Amino acid sequence: MNFDFQDLSGTFTTLDIIMSLSLSFVLSAIIGWVYRYTHKNVSYSQSYVQTLVMVGMVVALIMLVVGSNIARAFALVGALSVVRFRNAIKETRDVGFIFLVMAIGMTTGTRFYVLAIAATIAICLVLVLMNKFNWFKLDVQRQVVKVQVPPEPGYTDLVSDVLIQYCTEFELVSTDSVRGGALTELYYTAQLKKGKQSSDLIAALNEVNAGQRVTVLTGYDQTDI
Repeated sequence: MNFDFQDLSGTFTTLDIIMSLSLSFVLSAIIGWVYRYTHKNVSYSQSYVQTLVMVGMVVALIMLVVGSNIARAFALVGALSVVRFRNAIKETRDVGFIFLVMAIGMTTGTRFYVLAIAATIAICLVLVLMNKFNWFKLDVQRQVVKVQVPPEPGYTDLVSDVLIQYCTEFELVSTDSVRGGALTELYYTAQLKKGKQSSDLIAALNEVNAGQRVTVLTGYDQTDI
């Protein structure tokens, strides 16, 4: 029995391989550093950034293999359709960075080198500028107010009257029963009026909730009585 092996590596040169993989690595690494520089929350993951670089190189490799062959493209879609990812993305911006490195991998893999370099510089510059000048920030400071009241009717209305006096807006988020039904805990989101302090709100709520516990959380600060 004769076996006929056909090597299709001749569809791209060694220089194409080196250029595509090297450039995708460099550009994906730059994107990773921009992600690290602009990240503000505590959910930063080194593994995620390393994955960004790997995804950029893998996509470049895939695009080299696919080239302009339609049959290979459909075969690739079929092969990748069985893959399931169950890790939740912690931030919406993380999805954007995934798409960015995929786009860079596609452009380097299809040998649009100038486009890949220009796109990386332009998009990373925009990301750095948005981070530096804090674009689209909404300067609205909201509080979470937790008030414990006796389960008798009428206390919720008293709490609402206090919130109307001290807050420009508020919303009841949830109502929970605590201490085996001996108390009702009310959760609100609220925005204090100008000149009003959390301590003033707590003092006013303590006057109408029969001396039960009141908690006001503002950002990472917490005032509790």
